[in-house]
Parts: sequence; C-alpha cells; structure tokens
Amino acid sequence: MIDIIVNSAAMIFIILGALLSFASALGLYRLPDVYTRAHAASKASTLGVMCIISGVLLFFIGKDHQFQPSLLLAILFIFLTGPIGGHLIMRSAYYTGTPYTKKTVRDDLKDAK
Repeated sequence: MIDIIVNSAAMIFIILGALLSFASALGLYRLPDVYTRAHAASKASTLGVMCIISGVLLFFIGKDHQFQPSLLLAILFIFLTGPIGGHLIMRSAYYTGTPYTKKTVRDDLKDAK
C-alpha cells in the first residue's frame, strides 16, 4: 500500500515538473525582452527540474526501497546554480545596454551604476 502512495507522489512530482518546464519554454518563446526571458528560464525551469528529480527520487524509494543521495546533491546543485545563472545573464544584459521592452515601468539600477 505504501508503494502505491509513494509511486503516486512520484508521478505527481514528475508531471508537475514537466508542466513547469513547459511553462518555462513557453515563457522563453512568448516574453518580450531578455530580462523577462531570463527570469522565466531561471525560475520556472529550476523548479521544474527540481520537481522531476524529486519525483525520480521518490520513484526509486518506492520501487527498489533504495535511497539515492546523488539525486539530493543534484537537487541542491540545480537549486544553487539555476537562479544565480539567470541573475548573471540579466545583470550582464543590463550592463551591456540591452534595451527594455516599451512596457517597462521603472529601472531600479539606473542610479546604482
């Protein structure tokens, strides 16, 4: 009975991660400028990949009754590097003068240069 619950939770995590990754890809396609695209790529895909890896971790616990610590390390690595990479992309785009979209309301970093 517990195997069914763990496998169901794994399936939910994997489906949720796939939907978040799809939303990230859709954001890359639909959003207007590099800043919003980098935000979609870093935040939604990081959460999507973390959900998929969590689902795989639960699947192996339910199927083989075996814990995989390397999957926890992968989750930690994705959690640390994904948002930082997106931030660095946006920061370098800002400092090279990449223009905003016309709908941008304010520039918080204008006075910080």
